[in-house]
Amino acid sequence: MQSIESAGAVAGNLRRVQERIARAAERSGRSPEAVTLVLAGKTVSADRVRAAVEAGASHVGENYVQEARAKSAALGDLPIHWHMIGHLQTNKAKDAVALFEVIQSLDSLRLAKEVSRRAEQAGRVVRALIEVNAGLEDSKFGVAPQEVFALLEEVSRLPNLAVEGLMTLGPLAPDAERARPVFVMLRELAEEIRGQWLPNVSMLHLSMGMSADFETAIEEGATIVRVGTAVFGPRG
Repeated sequence: MQSIESAGAVAGNLRRVQERIARAAERSGRSPEAVTLVLAGKTVSADRVRAAVEAGASHVGENYVQEARAKSAALGDLPIHWHMIGHLQTNKAKDAVALFEVIQSLDSLRLAKEVSRRAEQAGRVVRALIEVNAGLEDSKFGVAPQEVFALLEEVSRLPNLAVEGLMTLGPLAPDAERARPVFVMLRELAEEIRGQWLPNVSMLHLSMGMSADFETAIEEGATIVRVGTAVFGPRG
């Protein structure tokens, strides 16, 4: 069972993160409600996720389909919006369509076609973000910035996909300012895409910023931040 102390610590951490989000949004001239906090739940127990949701969180992101399935079953009594935020293998598309409200990590035409096919079978339209490897880092998944337009032209023709924006990961660095150029680049890329008026493609969301740099991301236009450690504590 979730201990009172641990649940209280998670709730306190969540409140502090929400306050930091609000201040960063105000610095960028936006309402705090314009930024959605998605809790990054990788390796976090269902009990700790429950504590955060009962304290007021409502969006949870998972990196792995199997882990999401187990937590969804354990937390099915709670009103949670589930996001896929990790790399999605094509052979997991059917399960992902069944589990997630939003797939934030669309990174290839092959995957997009399979997600759309599975969504058609399920009678729904899947909301998705294109994952961009904005820093061109070999260790990260995502589409190279110069390839995003070509991918979107193809994806826009898929009837059961609605692309709502872009997602990226900033560089792992102790100084959040190191990530700012990456966030600026993603925002500028989204602005260019808006001018193309592609069907089934909107740039409503920029998902960028994690525990170490979410305030910088918000200052540069993030509408979704993915925060785990700052709420749940260090992963074991």
